[in-house]
Amino acid sequence: MRLRIERSTLLKSLSHVQNVVERRTTIPILANVRLDAGEGELALTATDLDQALAIRDAAEVLRPGTTTAPAHLLFELVRKLSDEQIELEQEPGGSMLAIRAGRFTSELPTLPPEEFPTTGEESFDIRFAIAAAELARAIDKVRFAISTEETRYYLNGIHFHPLVEGATSVLRAVATDGHRLARVEVPLPAGAEAMPGIIVPRKAVAEMRKLLEECEGEVALAVSNSRIRLEADGRVLISRLIDGQFPDYERVIPKQNDKIALLATKDFAKAVDLVSTIATERLRAVKLAFSSSTVLVSAVSSESGRASDELDVEYEGEPLEIGFNARYILDILGEIEGERVRMEMTMAAAPVLLRDPEDPSVLYVLMPMRV
Repeated sequence: MRLRIERSTLLKSLSHVQNVVERRTTIPILANVRLDAGEGELALTATDLDQALAIRDAAEVLRPGTTTAPAHLLFELVRKLSDEQIELEQEPGGSMLAIRAGRFTSELPTLPPEEFPTTGEESFDIRFAIAAAELARAIDKVRFAISTEETRYYLNGIHFHPLVEGATSVLRAVATDGHRLARVEVPLPAGAEAMPGIIVPRKAVAEMRKLLEECEGEVALAVSNSRIRLEADGRVLISRLIDGQFPDYERVIPKQNDKIALLATKDFAKAVDLVSTIATERLRAVKLAFSSSTVLVSAVSSESGRASDELDVEYEGEPLEIGFNARYILDILGEIEGERVRMEMTMAAAPVLLRDPEDPSVLYVLMPMRV
């Protein structure tokens, strides 16, 4: 194979595919990206067996062919080059891939493309289009709550499912780590009504979000019993779904909260961030003491002392003192776009509901902690 391609084009595609490739793998071919040079284009494919990403770019193909090369090494070389055009060549029967740019030359070892795993034919029964901006928003609003605890693997992703109840037709995205829960609703795309509940793994969520960042308009989604497929602007990501049962999250959403607080979102976040600075413990606990018109935000550390800040609040209910992990509060407040946040509480040991009064499509649940 022999081809010429713009450096910026190749770099952009390699930056995506090398994210799929595991840096430590016991299967050598999985460390490589597959390069297919055809008529007027170069196709790059990477996989870790759980997900695969394929990207097609325009290229001047002088001799068609297929090879594989170390993904991370190729990415680093292209990233550090300054010439605008790069030439890739592998001689027929050769084992090295030559890289040329200006006066720079390099040779990388290759592996036979026949060893590269195929994704196989998959029957995607559910297919629909969704606005890239809507899908990106759904991911952004909940991804911070994805669990990293591998023992509860079914929480290591975002749960997507359609909800059709009367006049309500939405696609819900939910994530939880057991300490906090995030839920967002977007308009239900045509064709998604019959989609089963699925759990998209954390790594696939991250790559989906990167692809969506470069897209305008709609992207195509397809779902099978075990995989999800995203096609966006010539880029195709196929990922295995998490094979597990997402918990009944509706059970943990409190319904009868009699203590309501409305706070300025930015001022609240600033106060929590400020007072939690003195907390040296890993959990960075802060206490909120609500009264009729103010809330005292405070933190105490056995090593660093104490700090407090007072904020104005619109509050209904009996006075309440309740504690939270500061990081968890800040994560949620970072996704509240409205000027104020609404907190709905019952007692110091019960979960708290947080809402954006200006956006009823988002909902957060936060478990308190003892302080």
